[in-house]
Amino acid sequence: MASGKPLRVATWNINSVRLRVDQVARFVAESDTDVLCLQEIKCLEDQFPVRAFEAMGMPHLRIAGQKGWHGVAIASRRPITDSPKLDVCRQGHARCVSATVSGVEIQNFYIPAGGDVPDRTLNPKFDHKMDYYERLTAEMASRDRRAPLLLAGDFNIAPGEFDVWNHRYMSKIVSHTPLEVETLNRLQDVGGFSDVVRDAHPDPQKLASWWSYRAEDFRKSARGLRLDHLWTSPGLTPAVVAGSATIHEPVRAWTQPSDHCPITVDLDV
Repeated sequence: MASGKPLRVATWNINSVRLRVDQVARFVAESDTDVLCLQEIKCLEDQFPVRAFEAMGMPHLRIAGQKGWHGVAIASRRPITDSPKLDVCRQGHARCVSATVSGVEIQNFYIPAGGDVPDRTLNPKFDHKMDYYERLTAEMASRDRRAPLLLAGDFNIAPGEFDVWNHRYMSKIVSHTPLEVETLNRLQDVGGFSDVVRDAHPDPQKLASWWSYRAEDFRKSARGLRLDHLWTSPGLTPAVVAGSATIHEPVRAWTQPSDHCPITVDLDV
């Protein structure tokens, strides 16, 4: 792998990039992030705060916007070239954006949350979520595992027993039901992806990247979920700097924060 400074990649569901652009600038500066994958930017492409990103040293952008909802973006210090655009959302939402940076293909996702009822027949939103995963799994099954590929974003599934605050309770709640966990595991298996955050912080350590706004003190309530992920293909996993994957939980305590915090990993590419 390459020598010199590793490529630091972050994923963050920002819950409105225009509202929190100053927080983005602070995080980029404090974390020394090179590539930032954002979800729920909640704006159209021409509304994205391009100048603010240029000012923070991240002028290279790929944006998939949507009015008022969803939306994803990739911002980078290093030059960007195009990557395959995935057509995996049957509703046509802005839920995926891609880029290649330093030879690494990055696919950034905001996967549907799925509503409240974990039943594909009764709940069209849940069916959409499962359909999105099925399409994405089929796409990844066709890929060359040796190619350096990073899947990033808000996957809206907390897979493991220690990725939720209460496994037994959450097994009945959308985001951690057995069907969702099996679906996520199938995607991971078909591409041979490594879950770099969990690899760096093995079970039984509790991990979370999202905490509800309903709790006045998210740390005191301690009801977090690990919904945000960074996965590497077999062709990229050897480039992961051991132990570098970090959940930046203190960001969730900033003033008027997103309900998600950022996650980073270092890649020696």
